[in-house]
Amino acid sequence: MARLSPLMILPPAIFAALAAMFWWGMHRDNPDDLPSVFIDRPAPPLGDLALGDLPVLTDADLRSGEVTVVNFWATWCPPCRAEHPVLLQMAAEGIRVAGVNMLDDEGNALEYLADDGNPFFALIADPRGRTRVDWGVTGPPETFIVRGDGTVAFKFIGPLVGSDYEQRFVPELEKALAAEG
Repeated sequence: MARLSPLMILPPAIFAALAAMFWWGMHRDNPDDLPSVFIDRPAPPLGDLALGDLPVLTDADLRSGEVTVVNFWATWCPPCRAEHPVLLQMAAEGIRVAGVNMLDDEGNALEYLADDGNPFFALIADPRGRTRVDWGVTGPPETFIVRGDGTVAFKFIGPLVGSDYEQRFVPELEKALAAEG
């Protein structure tokens, strides 16, 4: 009787495990959703590096009792530029919009905000991406809705434009604002 080598069993076992994982992933409620581990948890710490002489975003700002939209952006990011008018509109409507300028040149960021408008009540610079990593941001733009108590309510990956923004982000923002009361 021939003896089976473990090396002959290993490839089919790996294939079966991968197939099961892919099958499970395709049958989740929302396979396109990339949930944040921070949902319903306190917002991660912020850096303290100012962007020029603009007001610095602090941890206390995220626990002020008001909902805050925290937007990670960069001047070299075309989708960030596409969503900029939406951020300006939010700020004009009285929504607290804060910014984290990531992996960017300070001069470029300040020039951009001076030329195109500054929707942010406060900002920090994140030139090395340390805050970005702490918040689990993979690339700009990414936007968080932070409740008044400082807990993260929602994370949105991508630019705040189009039907995805209208169907996913806007309802979550409205829900957070309504709960604030």
